[in-house]
Amino acid sequence: MLRKIRLTLAVLFFVAVTLLFLDFTGTLHRWLGWTAEVQFLPALLAMNVVVVVVLVALTLFVGRVYCSVVCPLGVMQDIIAWLGRRGKKRKLRYGHSPERRWLRWGVFVAFVACLVGGLTTLSSLLAPYSSYGRIASNLLSPLYRWCNNGLAYIAERADSYAFYETEVWLRSMPTFIIAVVTFIIIGVLAWRGGRTYCNTICPVGTLLGFLSRFSWLKIHIDEGKCNRCGKCSRKCKAACIDGKHHRIDYSRCVMCMDCIETCKHGAISFGKRSEERGERSENGRRAFLALATSFAASTAINAQKKKVDGGLTVIEDKVKPERATRILPPGAFSAQHFAQHCTACQLCVSVCPNQVLRPSTDLEHLMQPELSYERGYCRPECTRCSDVCPTDAIRPITVAEKSSTRIGHAVWVKKNCVPVTDGVSCGNCARHCPSGAILMVPMDQDDPESLKIPVVNVERCIGCGACENLCPARPFSAIYVEGHERHSEY
Repeated sequence: MLRKIRLTLAVLFFVAVTLLFLDFTGTLHRWLGWTAEVQFLPALLAMNVVVVVVLVALTLFVGRVYCSVVCPLGVMQDIIAWLGRRGKKRKLRYGHSPERRWLRWGVFVAFVACLVGGLTTLSSLLAPYSSYGRIASNLLSPLYRWCNNGLAYIAERADSYAFYETEVWLRSMPTFIIAVVTFIIIGVLAWRGGRTYCNTICPVGTLLGFLSRFSWLKIHIDEGKCNRCGKCSRKCKAACIDGKHHRIDYSRCVMCMDCIETCKHGAISFGKRSEERGERSENGRRAFLALATSFAASTAINAQKKKVDGGLTVIEDKVKPERATRILPPGAFSAQHFAQHCTACQLCVSVCPNQVLRPSTDLEHLMQPELSYERGYCRPECTRCSDVCPTDAIRPITVAEKSSTRIGHAVWVKKNCVPVTDGVSCGNCARHCPSGAILMVPMDQDDPESLKIPVVNVERCIGCGACENLCPARPFSAIYVEGHERHSEY
């Protein structure tokens, strides 16, 4: 019964978190967004004390149920391990192995050092929620969208508009490669050894594993009923049960309850031993205080279609300009705040309806999202990224606040401007500027009838990128946006 309850909750959590990364309509976050906010590392970076305390208390009460129910990367490993155990000869394929404590704590110390030192790009490579987010947004999301486009194609020919086609494109090759490598490594480890990654590499698993040593409720082996058949050890995907000596490594046990179902002699149970109560309660309180003190101190590329302007001239794609300062989404407030809180989970990238957010390819900020305006611009009425961010790297803002927040400023490049290069009037940037920051003035000051060129009022410009995106100049826009290290309001 306990195992069925655990499996049901795990499936619900896994599907909910996955749908957050797949949904391109923006409708599911209203109901499912909390599943991202209760992930351990995002809650910690967002200083969500309530969630962190609840997760710590839950671990001290029943052990590492977070890893087997709430964490999507953990559930993904369980699914892969289940597929690897198909067949009668493979159902009992595991075995007890000693804890690799030096590796677990070595990785954990390095992870904490990266967080404290502001190297969140490196720490995000190991963070379980961020790792799964990259897998979902780079591998699962394209498949989901292609299926949607197939249904849209069929529906269109049936005169139905139940589905609509959406564009599938590769946002960042480095991030895609990292997602593929991460999936392969974790997938192979799960296929061969179950929860190997969780119990040797994952820093969240190491921390919660330390706390679970002092949990109030545990898995216990009744030595009087056990006949040392070893089935529990061969069934345990965490490799933490030594059936021959009736020992369980509680730091690696993820409370999957598989061993209880496997044992046909009723020798394994879930509960509390009365003689341990006083000592374990005190140890649990000490562990909680230690935790509080320590942390207080510290997919594939879609083929490009040939586009023409109605005649035979090919429309060139825009080329990303070289910016001195990257552009961060409104709500980030400053580059320092954003770098310290962003885990590069790609949730904001997945839900951006305007296709302006993409993972950075810069080594210093690798995988962290930034704005680029080749495919769209940051519409003032959209606050989707700030609504979904679980770490407060992009803090929630209103439409009014976003419309007055300066995330960058436009810069005019004379040599690319159509009136200068082709001798024809344009003014596209000024017509589409939502803040009225661009004014068209005569190119020749002595001739009011001469062709007009844009002049940017930097104080009014909010850096939305409408001018850069809608500029007809190709491949380089005649006007582009430079980011601001610290955002401000006018």
